[in-house]
Amino acid sequence: MAQIDLRPVRITRDPARRSVQLLAGLALYGTSVAMLTRAHLGLEPWGVLAEGVMKHTGLTFGTATGVISVAVLLLWIPLRQRPGIGTVANVVVISVTVDLVRAVLPDAHDLGWQIALLAGGVALNGFATATYVGARLGPGARDGLMTGLAARTGRSVRLVRTGIEVTVVVGGFFLGGTVGVGTVLYALAIGPLTQALLPLVVWRERQPALRS
Repeated sequence: MAQIDLRPVRITRDPARRSVQLLAGLALYGTSVAMLTRAHLGLEPWGVLAEGVMKHTGLTFGTATGVISVAVLLLWIPLRQRPGIGTVANVVVISVTVDLVRAVLPDAHDLGWQIALLAGGVALNGFATATYVGARLGPGARDGLMTGLAARTGRSVRLVRTGIEVTVVVGGFFLGGTVGVGTVLYALAIGPLTQALLPLVVWRERQPALRS
C-alpha cells in the first residue's frame, strides 16, 4: 500500500472542513482516554504514564497528559518534525476534554459495563487518532513522534506506533501507572486501527480537472 502523505498543510487550504475535523478528532480522543480510565481494566499506554506522573506530582490526569505532550515535543527536534496549529490544539483540547469527561463519567464496577467502556474506548481512540492526524494541521506531540519515526525509518505506521506504545507502558508501569488487559489490548490494536482508518479520513489535495 502506498504511503499516505501526512505532512502538515497550511490552514488556508480548506480551513472549515479541516478545522472541524481536527477539533472533533481531539475531543473524541480525550473522551476515549476518559472512557478507558473509568473502565478500570488497565489504562492505555500514555494513560499509564500520565497516571504515574500524576501519582508523583499531584497533578490532575488531564494536566499530567499535557505536561507529557510538551516533553515529547522535544523529541521532535532530531526528527525535524514541523509543528502546526494541530500540535498546539492537541495539548490543550485533549487535556481539557479528559478532565471534563472524567468529571461526568462515573467509574464502572459492573464487568459488562467495564468491557463496553474498554472496547468502545479503544475503537474510538483509533478513529479519533486517524481523524485529527488526517486533518494535516500538524499532528499532536505523540503522533508527530509516530509519523516522524515512520518517515525516518521507512517502517509502517502500525509497527512504529506499536513500538512506541510498548515502550511508554513499560515506563509508566515503573512510575506506578495501572497496567491491565486493557493496556495490552490498546497497545496491540491502536497501530493497526490507525493505519486502517487513515486512508478513509485523511485530507488530500484536490487535483485540478484535466481539460479535454
